[in-house]
Amino acid sequence: MSDVIDELDFLQDVTPRPQHEDGGFGFFGLSLGSWVLLIGVLAVAAVFGFALLKRHETQPTGGPAPDFRTPLLNGEGDFVLSEHRGEVVIVNFWASWCVPCRREAPVLQATWERFKDRGVTLIGIAHEDTDRDSLAFIEEFGITYPNAPDIRSSISAQYNILGVPETFIIDQDGNIAEFIYAEVTEERLAATIEQLLAEF
Repeated sequence: MSDVIDELDFLQDVTPRPQHEDGGFGFFGLSLGSWVLLIGVLAVAAVFGFALLKRHETQPTGGPAPDFRTPLLNGEGDFVLSEHRGEVVIVNFWASWCVPCRREAPVLQATWERFKDRGVTLIGIAHEDTDRDSLAFIEEFGITYPNAPDIRSSISAQYNILGVPETFIIDQDGNIAEFIYAEVTEERLAATIEQLLAEF
């Protein structure tokens, strides 16, 4: 009998006990305050995730691309989307303060140089940026494709932009063929462009 008691005493010594000194539950080693914080963070994440899904349900994908006219940042006239029917048009929303936009800038420039003589147009829309910062960004990355400011965020509103970068690939009939809510890659852009050029 004493051997059994000794064994139970040993197990009691090595089994971790819930800690209650801080007034918490001790469940999974977290205090009440930690649980409240964790639940709050998860709730915010869930709400944001739901809002993100609902927002992108309203993205204008698969149908006609909203038309727009905007002055170019270099002062050389306006860009009018509907004037580019018969071409593949890439509309890229970006900002000089956006880190992924900086990474994808060389990709967009390379794509422009590769396809500009094959019926492809690329237009960059500077989202929530100043003209000064936008022009500095363009110069820094040696960008030669057209860019325009998003005056009063009117174009962003038409395309229901949530953040940057966001890219729309528009087919030759003016319909949105693909929407990319992420940093683009040259491979992905090229694959879609080649497919659209082959089908037209």
